[in-house]
Amino acid sequence: MQAVHEGEQMKVDSGVMAATINDIATRAKELEDIGYDGLLTAETSHDPFFPALIAAEHTERIDIGTGIAVAFARNPMNLASIGYDLQSFSEGRFILGLGSQVRAHIEKRFSMPWSHPAARMREFILAMRAIWACWNDGAKLDFRGDFYQHTLMTPFFNPGPSPYGAPKVFLAAVGERMTEVAGEVADGVIIHGFTTERYVKEVTLPAIERGLAKAGRARTSFEISGPLFVVTATDDQSFEQASQAVRQQIAFYGSTPAYRGVLELHGWGELQTELNALSKQGEWVKMGELIDDDMLHAFAVVAEPEEVGVELKRRYGGVVDRCSFYAPYRSDPERWSRVIADLKAA
Repeated sequence: MQAVHEGEQMKVDSGVMAATINDIATRAKELEDIGYDGLLTAETSHDPFFPALIAAEHTERIDIGTGIAVAFARNPMNLASIGYDLQSFSEGRFILGLGSQVRAHIEKRFSMPWSHPAARMREFILAMRAIWACWNDGAKLDFRGDFYQHTLMTPFFNPGPSPYGAPKVFLAAVGERMTEVAGEVADGVIIHGFTTERYVKEVTLPAIERGLAKAGRARTSFEISGPLFVVTATDDQSFEQASQAVRQQIAFYGSTPAYRGVLELHGWGELQTELNALSKQGEWVKMGELIDDDMLHAFAVVAEPEEVGVELKRRYGGVVDRCSFYAPYRSDPERWSRVIADLKAA
């Protein structure tokens, strides 16, 4: 796929790292003032939508998105309604970022059905679009799929047209099939932090292109977003701590069977088996020690603060439209403001 956005600035997003939901308003305003383009909430230990609502209320310019909300923990009507309300309340700034999660979490944590995740996700997003078309355009609701059926919409339950239209839908994807679905039915893809420049260019981009071709869409209508690992610090001790933290995070993701393909592309497939076995033993530190320097540099931008923006643009400029800094360690917020300025520089 040809990089059609080359020369444009890369937008920069940030997760909302607030201690409690009571801190969201202050943190969201700080991120907007620093210069971030987007603010992302995640479905981890808290619901992703309440923080997004608060963030939208206390900001004016910054995009508000979920990065991610678990689609299969809900249904298309439920998320269509939430997406409609957040898009309206934020005055058109909401991005509904969805992910499938993995089978164990869907079945054992959420007690919801799991089957054919790529096909189910494709249908899930199409069902939401049918619901939004009913509300915004007056189309008859008659969606009949293999996994979801939505055929009833009375005036009492119809909120009517939104002046801001439907929200953008971004889909988190690692494997080729889910990435292809993103290209076909979503407005953007959220690449996983567990990726490399080579995997993005040799696997992710061709899969997006196949999906876009199915739908007869152009790359200009589609955004690629992703958290990108960064190792940076201003002194040797902090640099080593950052490096170890990122190695452990890479090892954690590498232990997951669904992500094996990323390692296999680089000839590191057997490492996944070893990491998986160690994860079952709780050997998290030992797992991180298996990530050597070659692997660290493949997955992460490792650079002095003033070089981070340059290296991010070298690797992903013209490919990734918006990024966030995946830095699982304590760092100075001022450092990231300098990187943001570098990425926004012409």
